[in-house]
Amino acid sequence: MTINQLSQQNAFTTKDGSTIRSILDRTNAPVQNQSLAEATVPVGQSTERHYHKLSEEFYFILEGQGSMEIDGETRDVCPGDAILIPPNAWHQITATQTLRFLCCCAPPYAHEDTYFAIL
Repeated sequence: MTINQLSQQNAFTTKDGSTIRSILDRTNAPVQNQSLAEATVPVGQSTERHYHKLSEEFYFILEGQGSMEIDGETRDVCPGDAILIPPNAWHQITATQTLRFLCCCAPPYAHEDTYFAIL
């Protein structure tokens, strides 16, 4: 049995600029097919617009407010919202109030599966 306490997980910054605490992933559990993390985006900040070739993502907003852009469509988000981000979908989340949300990825999140626009 694997049980990980969120408060005991170390925070790190992902390639897109959000602060993450992995709750269950390949680094701290015998995970095979998915990962679960808590993400934080400070007020006035955004993640860098990006996509994942392999991972399907779910965001579940716990605290704060902001806007979610997926493939050019933007919607306001708030606590209780669940957001589906398909593989290959460009996306970015912006905080109008500090956002805290759960991020689930299948397959598990990997820096190597995060792609940005080449300018």
